[in-house]
Amino acid sequence: MPLDFSSGRKPLSVFSLAGLTDIVLLLLIFFMLTSTFVTQYALQVTLPRVNATAPLEQQYVAITITEDGRFFVDEEETSEEDLALAITTIRGNRDALAIYADQDATISQLATVASTGSFLGMRVAIATDVFEDGN
Repeated sequence: MPLDFSSGRKPLSVFSLAGLTDIVLLLLIFFMLTSTFVTQYALQVTLPRVNATAPLEQQYVAITITEDGRFFVDEEETSEEDLALAITTIRGNRDALAIYADQDATISQLATVASTGSFLGMRVAIATDVFEDGN
């Protein structure tokens, strides 16, 4: 006597994709969020030559770095060690630094001014001259 294991019902021919779309949507969101945190370091740039410059507003404290490494805060000379004190003294209600660095100034000097501005909670902008085609 053979055993009959069939249930008599037809196999399910329609499959709901609602669960699958939820999983795909969650994976998509996960990968979109995590991919924005990856830092790209593939660009190499040469500064300070640009085609256009943005005008600097009156709310900037002007920091000048000369080719021989001297620092000026709003046209008053200061040492690298006293840079934070000089900026704090002159700052007033201004919330940003404009760095006018000679093209022969070192990156270390520029980084010193930028980190000092960051430490004081100020925005930092680097001033450049317009590059003209004939020069």
